[in-house]
Amino acid sequence: MFIQSQFRETDEEKIVEFIQANPFAAVISFDGGKPIATHIPFEIVREADGQFVLEAHFARANPQWKTLTQNEEVLTIFTGAHAYISPRWYTEPHSTVPTWSYLIVHVYGKPRLITDETELGEHLVKLVERYENQTSYDLTKPES
Repeated sequence: MFIQSQFRETDEEKIVEFIQANPFAAVISFDGGKPIATHIPFEIVREADGQFVLEAHFARANPQWKTLTQNEEVLTIFTGAHAYISPRWYTEPHSTVPTWSYLIVHVYGKPRLITDETELGEHLVKLVERYENQTSYDLTKPES
């Protein structure tokens, strides 16, 4: 993605805060040369070594998850606020052109599938707990 230097954000903490505030993102992979995307919520986690990991969950019925083992790298796009910018907003509107102002983060990375059932269960509980009232939803109880 082209970003003019004056708009490029390099502050890691600001980028992490943006992802935390805008966790619903599109993950893009390729299937036989064809790009496919799924919009899902993500968690960003700092590992013990200081590296960041994006965690998410694909439904088993979604065939895109199978492409993750075939792709060396995937692209995840987090989108924030955006708006049209009219040249009329400037003091000399005839010397400018319309544009679009937006906040967006592109993250490239190697996917890893969770195959261990215990790890998968813990992962799902963590994702659900972020959005559910923790006292009203228990994945270990079928009636929840």
